[in-house]
Amino acid sequence: MQIYMVGGAVRDRLLGLPVQDQDWVVVGATPEQMAAQGFVPVGKDFPVFLHPATHEEYALARTERKSGRGYRGFTVFADASVTLEEDLARRDLTINAMAAHEDPARGLIDPFGGQCDLAGKVLRHVTEAFREDPVRILRLARFAARFHDFSIAPETMALMRDMVQDGEADHLVAERVWQELSRGLMEQHPERMFEVLRECGALRVVLPEVDRLWGVPQRAEYHPEVDTGVHLMLVLQMAARLQASLPVRYACLTHDLGKGTTPADILPRHIGHEQRSAKLLRALSQRLRVPTDCHALADVVAREHGNIHRSGELGAAALVRLLERCDAFRKPGRLPDILLACECDARGRQGMQEQAYPQGARLMQALAAAQSVATDEIARAAQARGAAGEQIGDAVRRARVAAVAEMVALAG
Repeated sequence: MQIYMVGGAVRDRLLGLPVQDQDWVVVGATPEQMAAQGFVPVGKDFPVFLHPATHEEYALARTERKSGRGYRGFTVFADASVTLEEDLARRDLTINAMAAHEDPARGLIDPFGGQCDLAGKVLRHVTEAFREDPVRILRLARFAARFHDFSIAPETMALMRDMVQDGEADHLVAERVWQELSRGLMEQHPERMFEVLRECGALRVVLPEVDRLWGVPQRAEYHPEVDTGVHLMLVLQMAARLQASLPVRYACLTHDLGKGTTPADILPRHIGHEQRSAKLLRALSQRLRVPTDCHALADVVAREHGNIHRSGELGAAALVRLLERCDAFRKPGRLPDILLACECDARGRQGMQEQAYPQGARLMQALAAAQSVATDEIARAAQARGAAGEQIGDAVRRARVAAVAEMVALAG
């Protein structure tokens, strides 16, 4: 039995990056031998065990044979006869196909030139087996977002294009798409993930609502970059720069989906794109099974980002109505994220990256002023007068408007 550290831990150690998780592969062992040494089996599709002390994952060396479409269409063979090189050959990229013996003195095992590609900053597939799993297209795009200064080997890009043309990407399942998409959104350069997916043609398969934004013009006085797809990439860059959370970044990705369906005869204007964006977003979130918190925030941003951008021009009553539509009185903790997504949109424009976004502070002040109203007392007083529910709501709203009007007056 021989044990090796494999995959990302080896890669990150060579790059001098923090190692988050260590994966191990065991060569020359059977499941019975692993169990006899106290390892706990956890793998469903192939033999994976938890170390009895560290609880890290140890997988038996294995090979895979394509048996159907999609990432589930594989027959796995795990046996004591499988060699380390055979196990590494089934991995996606050369920089992920290196191994280190558990005894550091025994050095690195690198049969596919991963060290050379790390030095040259190249993302390259290991073997033609790459084409058998469409998830690898998403993974490579995610790695491009993480290692943004790495290029993609021309032969690897050509292979991914072939996979898309052959229909392999059509068989990606929602859970895996969202898993890779959400991880890619949280990288330092999330925009690169979408650029790579677009270059190989996969974006129009997995996210057609996003793909159709390129080539759609916007009014240059508001969007000097003009192209809606280019604007989206700038917005994602800004979200990463401002260290936004995943719900905020998903809202940034989807806030302008409706611009892809604007009638050609009214371009470059986009009248009513907010409601179209919300409708497309709803279908997208359902298709990818996006978590509720991500979809809920994105829905508000899609519907209200234009109004939030214009909120500096709004009076007290309109500000209160806007806060109501944002559900800020029931969920005040969510408003900062809504405003951050809108700030990313406003600053994600050519030449506007350093501009301030005073709308955010003003709306937070408006919310604080409205929250200072003793709504319970107003409701009790209205109930004592025999007021109905709608009348009570009107009384609360008037008090909030008065408080916000005072805030607006004091702010000048």
